[in-house]
Amino acid sequence: MSVPHTPAVLTPLPAEWARTVTTVVMPTYNEAENLPMMAEALMALPLEGLRLLVVDDDSPDGTGRVADQLAEKYHEPGRPRVSVLHRTVKEGLGRAYAAGMARAVEDGAAYVLQMDADGSHPAGKIAEMLGVALSTGADVVVGSRYVPGGTLSAAWGAHRRLLSRWANAYAGTILGTRLRDITGGFNLWSAAALRSLDLDTVDSAGYSFQVETKYRALRAGFTVVEVPIHFEDRTVGESKMSLAVQLESVAMPWRLRAKELRTSGGRDH
Repeated sequence: MSVPHTPAVLTPLPAEWARTVTTVVMPTYNEAENLPMMAEALMALPLEGLRLLVVDDDSPDGTGRVADQLAEKYHEPGRPRVSVLHRTVKEGLGRAYAAGMARAVEDGAAYVLQMDADGSHPAGKIAEMLGVALSTGADVVVGSRYVPGGTLSAAWGAHRRLLSRWANAYAGTILGTRLRDITGGFNLWSAAALRSLDLDTVDSAGYSFQVETKYRALRAGFTVVEVPIHFEDRTVGESKMSLAVQLESVAMPWRLRAKELRTSGGRDH
């Protein structure tokens, strides 16, 4: 399901909605240059209930120390705004997200937003995504590059655009979903949906975490809505998309499909 495109102007949410405890979970590995700008953009949003949880995988560039400094900078008595989950090993984006999302729910978040630290996801869309969730009752709101109104950075070349489109079509066809952006990483989840997913049982270590969690939510009957976003290209740092991560992304839809067939006794739905 998708919703119509709305202007990028920040329309304030009703005060009660703006107070909804919403935690942005932001995994980091060598993002020391990007993180302060991301935190500043988030803390400036007119969302009283917004929190940022940085999940750092022991970044050698000192991102963890930067995150701790930001937690001190934005600390307000009785109102935790920025917190840090320090992990001692680099296990992949999926593992970092699972740990951070579970911690956010444990700490009382009503909604949890997945967001990259590289500036590719538009902070200005968060209020709209939360508003869509609260007004429609959607369990998952996907910031989509591929519904009408969604756009990609002009820095993306034809090959990268084609590869991204192909990845979505590939996963969607194998899994039988109608989501336009099943691979996208800018997603708002209700705490109820995350509890149902049982994040400890998610298999994906890398970017295929995005596909697996959305697929599991759909199979569980949760409502998933897509809203259009502009996806920007990173300007600082390097992509973490290794060959191993790409191979996992190719294999994961087949693994999910095979598991579904096994649990249904071999009957294809």
